[in-house]
Formats: sequence, C-alpha cells, structure tokens
Amino acid sequence: MNGVRLAVSWLTVLPVRGPERVDRGVAGTAITVAPLVGGLLGVGAAGLLWVLVWVGASSELAAILVVGALALITRGMHLDGLADTMDGLGSYGPPERARQIMKSGGAGPFGVAAIVFAVGVQAFSFAALAESAQWFAVGLAVMVGRVAVVLACRKGIAAAPDTSFGALVADTQPTVTAAAWSVLVLAAAVFATPDHRWLGPAAVLLALAVSTLLAHHCRRRFDGLTGDTLGATIELSVALTAATLSLSF
Repeated sequence: MNGVRLAVSWLTVLPVRGPERVDRGVAGTAITVAPLVGGLLGVGAAGLLWVLVWVGASSELAAILVVGALALITRGMHLDGLADTMDGLGSYGPPERARQIMKSGGAGPFGVAAIVFAVGVQAFSFAALAESAQWFAVGLAVMVGRVAVVLACRKGIAAAPDTSFGALVADTQPTVTAAAWSVLVLAAAVFATPDHRWLGPAAVLLALAVSTLLAHHCRRRFDGLTGDTLGATIELSVALTAATLSLSF
C-alpha cells in the first residue's frame, strides 16, 4: 500500500499522503501501479469532457479545459519535465551541461515550443474524439502515458548521475511487468474505436514505440534516466495516442 499511496501522491494532487520513508522498493511499486493512476485520471478526463460538452461547451473549449485540468491535477510536472527534456536535448554541450540546463528551473525556446505542441495536439485530438463521442478513447490515451513510464523504467536501465527521482525508479520494472501492461492496454484499445478495431492497438503501439525511442535517446544524451524524461514520455504518449485515435477513415 505504501507504493500505491506514493503513486497517487506523486502523480496527482489528490489529498493522499505518501509514506514517510521512500526507498527503491516503494518507488518501484509506485511505478508499477502508475497505469492504474493513469486510468483514474483518464476516467476523470473523459468524464469532465462529457460533462462540459453536455452543458453546451464547444468541443474545442471543453478539450482545452480538460487538458488544463490534467495539468493542474498533476501539478504540471509532466509538462515541466517535457520542457526541461527538450531544452536539454536542444543544447550542444556534453551530458553534464545538458543536465545542468534541465535543472536550471527556466524554460528555453525548445521547452516552450514542446509544451505548446503537446498541449495543442492533445486539445485538438480530445476535441475530435468528443465530437464523435469516443469517451473511452480519451481515457485510454491518458492511461497509455503512464504505461510508457513503466517501459522507461524497466530492468537494465541506469539512472543519470546526480538525479534523485531517476535513481529511485530506474531499473525497477521487470520485463514481465512492462509486457503485461502493454498487452493490457493493447487489448483495451480494441474497444476505443468501434468502427476500426485495428486503429486503437495501432495508436497504442505507435505511442509506446515512439516514447521508448525518446527515452532511449534521452538516456544516451544524458548518461541515464532522469525524472524529466519520464514526464516527457507521458506527455508525448498521451498526445500521440489521442491524435492517432482521432483520425477518421
């Protein structure tokens, strides 16, 4: 239960107090159950989107409000991680310099552009899904982002030097855990697009593949896994899943 409490307190602003002592065992459990928290956030996002459309808001306005609500309930830390990661990748210095840029606290041009891109793609995609009443697809996209985190923390992946969060969660997820969550969301994705059953699994595969490539590149660029990289994988996976699910054929 410590891991569950930690996952909720880490990934949301819900009034759940995390454990007093956090070690790699507890942190690893928190990452393992992160997709469950993602599912909870997904249900909330889909529900809020439905309510806003039902009371008369345009799909575009409703979608923007939902993306904003997700940022608020997650403290904006995933967007912050995305911005820091892109600023680090955009630098030309060695890994040490890139990590310093990521820790600077400010957002550079690459980071700002990345946030605008991710928020824009998510909002327009959620709006398209709302117009076709694909509420399950909205929730699935949010959950896939947290499955990507499990894949990024799988065994054999080292943490970057001088990173506290990365050191806690890197190399904690057995391959079977990553595979189990991947299979689960792939199976659930079949129901995301009833008219094209293949589109849901294709969207999940694309998002997880691209986020895994991003995480791999970041590990090479920064000499290991960082917490910012996990935030970037979440935002990218949500955007890619939602965008692909919103395609019409």
